[in-house]
Amino acid sequence: MGPPKQVKACLFDMDGLLIDSESVYTVSISDILINRFNIPGGLTWDVKMKLQGLPGPQASQTVIDEYKLEGITAQELYEWTSRKQAELWPKVQFLPGALDLIKKLAAKGIPMVVCTSSHKDKYYMKTAHLQEGFKHFELVITGDNPVIAGKGKPLPFIWWLGLSELNDKLRSEGRIQEDIKIEEVLIFEDAVPGLISGKRAGGYVIWVPDPHVLEMTKPDELLDNGAKGELLSSLEEFDLAKYNLE
Repeated sequence: MGPPKQVKACLFDMDGLLIDSESVYTVSISDILINRFNIPGGLTWDVKMKLQGLPGPQASQTVIDEYKLEGITAQELYEWTSRKQAELWPKVQFLPGALDLIKKLAAKGIPMVVCTSSHKDKYYMKTAHLQEGFKHFELVITGDNPVIAGKGKPLPFIWWLGLSELNDKLRSEGRIQEDIKIEEVLIFEDAVPGLISGKRAGGYVIWVPDPHVLEMTKPDELLDNGAKGELLSSLEEFDLAKYNLE
């Protein structure tokens, strides 16, 4: 497949890619695992990988299943961790290279959309203090959007919805005459489910995983030997010239 000859839009995941919010999820889940269920060390990376890209309630059920927790429902765990997270969201910051890349793409007139599994209320809590960057996005698609209910990553629907709504917006504003195709889009992701969903959507994925994830996966196989994406260790490494975006 290879990268687009001309990049006409960029779709971004958020948690763990643009902002350092993944650490907040780890802290909040570990807090209850250690202090209520006496599980030493809290959340481990093998389980954390399974949570990435899942909506909150579904992630909570996965935690219960993986650690065989008794006496708590997924909704109760979700509410518990949400309270802890609410204290920490205002402290999250952009990850290295993220804000700079957003500003450079905006300056080039490249339309951008956030496509996150986070629910809308959490999206606003995480980003209210980071509008220097998030103001540049045309749209935000959140995991609780009814159109994609039950169709989260690794399914491809969130990317298709993001591009569809972007095309509707750009067309209504007279900014495009022909719809942007998924093959003309870069999808930015950090998690394995997101990478898989981006490939399934038909996009070219810029994959920026945590080093722990690389230790547990086979990057060449996941990226189809580079045919469907590029592996970066940080958004600071993204080469705009390689994609004719300089």
